Amino acid sequence: MQTNRFTVGQAIVRFLKNQYVERDGIENQFFAGCLGIFGHGIVAGVGEGLMENPDFRYYMTRNEQASVHIATAYAKMKNRLGAFACISSIGPGATNMITGAACATINRLPVLLMPGDIFARRNVAPVLQQLESSDSQDISVNDCFKPVSKYWDRINRPEQIITSLPEVMRVLTSPSDTGAVTLALPQDVQAEAFNFPEELFLKRVWRIARPRPDSSILEKAAAMIKSSTKPVIVAGGGVIYSQATEALINLIEQCGIPVTETFAGKGSLPYNHHLNLGAVGVTGTPGANEFTSEADLIIGIGTRYSDFTTASKTAFQNPDVKFININIAEFDSYKHSALPVTGDAKVCLEELLSLLAGFRVSDEYMTRAANSNKTWDKQVSEFCKVTGDLPVSQAEVVGAVNEFAEPRDVVLCAAGSLPGDLHKLWRTLDPKGFHLEYGYSTMGYECAAGIGAKMACPDREIYVMVGDGNYLMMNNEIVTAIQEGIKVIIILLNNNGFGSIGGLSESIGSKRFGTKYRYRDEKSGLLTGDTLPVDFAQNAQSLGAHVIKATDIKSLKNALAEAKKQAVTTVITIDTDLYKGIPGYAWWEVAVAEVAEKDTVKKAYQSYIENKKKQRYFL
Repeated sequence: MQTNRFTVGQAIVRFLKNQYVERDGIENQFFAGCLGIFGHGIVAGVGEGLMENPDFRYYMTRNEQASVHIATAYAKMKNRLGAFACISSIGPGATNMITGAACATINRLPVLLMPGDIFARRNVAPVLQQLESSDSQDISVNDCFKPVSKYWDRINRPEQIITSLPEVMRVLTSPSDTGAVTLALPQDVQAEAFNFPEELFLKRVWRIARPRPDSSILEKAAAMIKSSTKPVIVAGGGVIYSQATEALINLIEQCGIPVTETFAGKGSLPYNHHLNLGAVGVTGTPGANEFTSEADLIIGIGTRYSDFTTASKTAFQNPDVKFININIAEFDSYKHSALPVTGDAKVCLEELLSLLAGFRVSDEYMTRAANSNKTWDKQVSEFCKVTGDLPVSQAEVVGAVNEFAEPRDVVLCAAGSLPGDLHKLWRTLDPKGFHLEYGYSTMGYECAAGIGAKMACPDREIYVMVGDGNYLMMNNEIVTAIQEGIKVIIILLNNNGFGSIGGLSESIGSKRFGTKYRYRDEKSGLLTGDTLPVDFAQNAQSLGAHVIKATDIKSLKNALAEAKKQAVTTVITIDTDLYKGIPGYAWWEVAVAEVAEKDTVKKAYQSYIENKKKQRYFL
């Protein structure tokens, strides 16, 4: 057996750069490089390996959590067919990545995390940043990654990577089991040399299969659809990751079944397709929620049925409703006691098409769906209409950006009240044109994720829409964008507070307590004083961005035109009204205090109890 002598750090880098994926005959290198910050515990091992292999590009970020967000956004835009590795030091650098790991795993997106770890030989313990345990010496902060990782391993001997690295790739490239993968690397082991088999470093192609469903189950699914009168499709992210959008269009145009879209599934259909009912659930449209409430059959495709999608289990009110779940993950296909059609979404839809020959819903049902689509589109225009009032509404900003953007451009967002407005209002024409991280709704995702999205799709303009609260969480990666010459357009909406949580606080009777950016009032001790004098434009400019201040919709449109001509990351700031919002058309369960002194809370609790009566178990 031929061998090559490398350190563990060198061997890992050489392995990663030779991993490829192939689906439908198209082959691509899987890893785009490595993101992170060098610190003790990583610099002399993997860091030295990266220096020796400059063709495996290293990107220096400013926060380890942001590294993972960049990687997550990249994987999302690549339909999980591409990924990044992320590295960190052994202490706070490692734990900084845990939030990013949870975000990636919850969203079913592949990211490789390689935090440095304490010395395997232990003789110098406790090292700087080491968490000691009186119960075990075989523990470090990296054990915290276990519940948020789909695969976790610690390398205590050099030869262990020979069996561990293929397992890493197995999970990362698995459509049904992907997420964050953590490989904890003790700093002494990283620097140790070993005679590794030459085969470990040869090019390896991981073929991404399209598993077919069980034929008898698929036939039963077809029979259930044929016997339904009010079927509705809930299109999730799996439709897009499987590249099944064309197959979905073929199916619904043959059968007339209307479609609703989750956050991850928005873009499964063009917004103006006559059978697209739009966003579903808590942030859904009236039509989508009306149809799902009446449906006698819900066909979930690539969705995990989050509480926002199901309106906290109140969305499906037909007493005879049944479920068919088409999902690559068996875990998700069984939800709601559904008929589990476990397989690739594209293949399942293509095979259903022939089984449903001759089936079509009633003309009246299709007409209702088409009318709902048109009615909502008119309502979107009303919400986005420019009133001339200042500060402008968030909906006006969304409308202006949407109108300016090209069909293949991408809007990107994650948390706050913006995701709900975008879910309802954004007119999506391209399957990758709507990038919402709402599995974990991670504040701080946006500025970093914009970089990952642009790296994945350099030919698309990326419009990062972010509120002031999210921007303050993690704006540091603007520096990374400038350093790497990556251009994104960031639209920063400042309403001087947490608009989403403020509205939620009001709905539960707490009167927006602690949600506004205000000085503390000396008499009351509350944050009810004057607005804080934060200058977001100066902040962004100090990080190296080109900055444009907009004051109204006209100046915003001019700013967008100027930003498009820029070669560098550009930040557009605009003040928005904290209180003007888009109404909700479904309930979301957030627990309300059962006893309270304030009448507003008591009233909210009574409403809470009434709404809970609509919740259902699906057994």
